[in-house]
Amino acid sequence: MAQLLQNPFSANKSPLQVRIPAISSVKTLQWRPLKLSQKLRNNKIFAVLEMGKSPASDPEILITNENNNGSNGVIVKKISAMQPPVIEVDSVTEADLKENGFRSTRRTKLVCTIGPSSCGFEQLEALAMGGMNVARINLCHGTRDWHSNVIRNIRKLNEEKGYAVAIMMDTEGSEIHMGDFEGAASVKAEDGEVWTFSVRAFNGSLPPHTIQVNYDGFAEDVKVGDELVVDGGMVRFEVIEKQGPDVKCQCTDPGLLLPRANLTFWRQGRLVRERNAMLPTISSKDWLDIDFGIAEGVDFIAISFVKSAEVIKHLKSYIAARSRDSDIGVIAKIESIDSLKNLEDIIKSSDGAMVARGDLGAQIPLEQVPSVQQHVVQLCRQLNKPVIVASQLLESMIEYPIPTRAERADALMLSGESAMGQFPEKALAVLRSVSLRIEYWCREEKKHESMYLPDIATSLSDSVSEAICNSAAHMANNLEVDAIFVYTRQGSMGSLLSRCRPDCPIFAFTSSTSVRRRMNLQWGLIPFRLDLSDDMESNINRTFALLKARGMIKSGDLVIAVSDMLQSIQVMKVP
Repeated sequence: MAQLLQNPFSANKSPLQVRIPAISSVKTLQWRPLKLSQKLRNNKIFAVLEMGKSPASDPEILITNENNNGSNGVIVKKISAMQPPVIEVDSVTEADLKENGFRSTRRTKLVCTIGPSSCGFEQLEALAMGGMNVARINLCHGTRDWHSNVIRNIRKLNEEKGYAVAIMMDTEGSEIHMGDFEGAASVKAEDGEVWTFSVRAFNGSLPPHTIQVNYDGFAEDVKVGDELVVDGGMVRFEVIEKQGPDVKCQCTDPGLLLPRANLTFWRQGRLVRERNAMLPTISSKDWLDIDFGIAEGVDFIAISFVKSAEVIKHLKSYIAARSRDSDIGVIAKIESIDSLKNLEDIIKSSDGAMVARGDLGAQIPLEQVPSVQQHVVQLCRQLNKPVIVASQLLESMIEYPIPTRAERADALMLSGESAMGQFPEKALAVLRSVSLRIEYWCREEKKHESMYLPDIATSLSDSVSEAICNSAAHMANNLEVDAIFVYTRQGSMGSLLSRCRPDCPIFAFTSSTSVRRRMNLQWGLIPFRLDLSDDMESNINRTFALLKARGMIKSGDLVIAVSDMLQSIQVMKVP
């Protein structure tokens, strides 16, 4: 006897009804909605009839409406008619796993600032192949049209090449900045040269050795003898004369002047705050830029010169009201004395933090920057927030192909080196190489950082997830497993595992492309996109089959599998 079934997920105004022959071997029939991707829309597929409790082994029936005239004509198809399941991972990770195995994977994530030297599709692809996980666009520079084009290129790269490069938009902030150099990428200030810093609006070209300043009270606040610090100490001047809106300064520490660079001034060894301390954290231009970022669907928005947690909370509510269908993370930039005063509250309210060492070094004594950086990184890990260390990592590579220094942290960011340097790919290669070498040394010497991680859960369910991840990381280290597999809808358990810093890599599987991109910022996570079901055994078996078919794992590999859907943990060998 035939069964009459009504599809509650029909795209038509009147629910789609389907008459199918009775199937004696099937115990249950249940509708499962499908996300209406463009491909499914084109095929007029609205839902799937699941037959039995195990979709992996039992057949499914697709109900489609292939008539474009609005009628309810239907066709019944077996699920086997659809394409086989696929798993999305970038080609660099895949090649690395095939050639060098689990232990070779880089855990530290790399952020590249995109500028004139790296904005083309081929250049972005070269950076992605070199290990770029996050592309940063700095709204201090360029037009919105220029940034839109960069975003389109990154999206195209992800779609065509299988990458998961996340996009971070950085706001300008309300602190004192220099103006542009009429199209020049940089200008060299030589020792002893006299430059004019002016708040005037000039008609036509700027006079030689003249720099515009965005703060109207600049000439009133500075005094003769003050030290003017550019971009966190990249160039230094001494104020020698004031002439109305113009301030004459002599270069005492030469270097490159970059457009829109931050300015601070010191008097008798102390930072001068004056009225500029009253400037808002988010300027009127920043709000327009934030609207642009929301419209473009960026993954992260970084806020400059955060003074309090209230700024972060206000921005997050603003984003939520205007971007209901997307989840944009807010990154708090720690780069001022005000940030340090309210550090823990700021980090708790944010989705991550960035230590901008250059600007921070212009506001506190340079010898304090390393200890402050370490404190911020440790606090972020304890609170389960990703942290980026930025500014002047390989600054010498703006002009030269060989770095004069290289440093490591949990997440590293290139600024001028990749945005306007002559060797962006080499700078990224150096940073990647150094990260891999330090990580290898840590594993070989058992120098893994043992840190007290306080409980951060606010509910019973969160406590269970936290305990599972802590146990999984501990077991992974004791059993020397090859990898941890985490199946996560929103990335929460992936983040908790990253916080634990296990010895082995973490394969993070999610069905969301946006969650996959956001996980690409977190230490140790290798994000994959895979359509997940509520059946963990089915997820694991499909993962094993797909990864084995691509040569990324092999029989006998030992893995720990955890899931935030069923809050489970399993230890198994790949069959």
